[in-house]
Amino acid sequence: MTTVEIIFLGVYFTVLCVLAVYGSHRYRMAYLYYRHKFKLPTPKGVLPALPRVTIQLPIFNEMYVVERLVDSVCRIDYPRELLEVQVLDDSTDETCGIARACVERHRQKGVNIVYIHRTNRQGFKAGALENGLKLASGEFVAVFDADFVPTPDFLRRTVPFFVDSKVGMVQVRWGHLNREFSILTQAQSIFLDGHFIIEHTARNRSGCFFNFNGTAGIWRRNTIEDAGGWQHDTLTEDLDLSYRAQLKGWQFVFLPEVISPAEVPVDMNAFKSQQHRWAKGSIQTAKKLLPTILKSDLPFEVKREAFFHLTNNMAYLLMVLLSALMPLSMVVRFNHGLYGTLFLDLPFFLTATASVCVFYVATQREQGIRGWERVKYLPFLMSLGIGLAINNAKAVLEALLNQQSGFARTPKTGAEGRKVVKVKRSYLGAKTLMPLVELAFAAYFTGALWFAIDARIYTSVPFIVLFQAGFLYVGLSSLLQGRLKPAESAPSLNASGEQARRAA
Repeated sequence: MTTVEIIFLGVYFTVLCVLAVYGSHRYRMAYLYYRHKFKLPTPKGVLPALPRVTIQLPIFNEMYVVERLVDSVCRIDYPRELLEVQVLDDSTDETCGIARACVERHRQKGVNIVYIHRTNRQGFKAGALENGLKLASGEFVAVFDADFVPTPDFLRRTVPFFVDSKVGMVQVRWGHLNREFSILTQAQSIFLDGHFIIEHTARNRSGCFFNFNGTAGIWRRNTIEDAGGWQHDTLTEDLDLSYRAQLKGWQFVFLPEVISPAEVPVDMNAFKSQQHRWAKGSIQTAKKLLPTILKSDLPFEVKREAFFHLTNNMAYLLMVLLSALMPLSMVVRFNHGLYGTLFLDLPFFLTATASVCVFYVATQREQGIRGWERVKYLPFLMSLGIGLAINNAKAVLEALLNQQSGFARTPKTGAEGRKVVKVKRSYLGAKTLMPLVELAFAAYFTGALWFAIDARIYTSVPFIVLFQAGFLYVGLSSLLQGRLKPAESAPSLNASGEQARRAA
């Protein structure tokens, strides 16, 4: 074996080891969850009087969901004299007319609701929230994105926790209005359930930092101001503010039993756009805050968890490298008669893949899902995670290289259940050249699969198939745009906005 081949295999096993470490972190999350599962958060007393609350609704080109959002927020059970609603609209399309009409309709019903429109989008969502905060009258500020449908008891169940003067933010769990739409929305729902049910609960109740998710949460206004306000130098302003606030000593509360339903993206390109923003923003936040966190006098457990939390998306960069190296490693070792060394890969792959199984089976179990329903999506979840690696690795590289980009909103369509929706082309996720790269990787693994079968290297076949299927599915889905049927033109508006909503 040449020196180059030895170095090649050394790099390959190093990548495997690092990925195994990140994979094994899921075991720790599951352990912390079950250890602290019954440490239920409860208000530490009773508020002497209900405080004034402002609900902010940041929107940008959300014509299909803005009325649903505003209507649901205006149904929230809270004294009207203590509630203010801000529709923070940066839209450039028909959304403006629909939102204005909806706001006016609810104002005539006695709701204290205002429409605030910006024309420059400076700072994107963070800028809209900061601008609204300057005009807000509430002592507490709740935020809901355009695709959410908060339940009427949201404030009644979250505000009481602020009786503790140390509590700066309360986050609730996301639900999924269109979980049943497709296998893609099923997978996204399971991913998000794992994040909220296992990760958020584990981090919050074990005393580690966790984050506001940008929506379906409520802040103490003083906390936002004390932490330095909304900043837009990262694409995840929510994660950034969360860590800055907790570094200041503020405590957060997560309420998994309170669910705020929302829509998950129904087409692959919209999903990839969302994942790109989250991956890039998390690495930007890591670069910005991780040095401060590691130098602080926080407990080691908190620092360790913050490191894994903020750098977790680095695994996608390593996954792409692994994807390029794995078939070549198999060929090199086979050609040198080192067939037996292929079993050395197995513990590393199992550490990563088995941890995914344990993590998401635990998530399904905690929701009362049993039997086959609990495990039938696991192979697809693993393949989808691999297939997203190229898209998310690009985001990580952009963050590491300080390449700036605008805040690309995730298109919302108003999808609920299995309803097939018809939307404007501009409301579909943008197509890029990335699917061609993903399909090239799928072809690469097809060749590797043929070689493995021909050489009877059967231990490698299951893992090769996972990679092949993941890249093939993500690449083809990106080209085909899922099940959405785009409309050629937008619906017209009338004074009330009702006809536009029905046409949409």
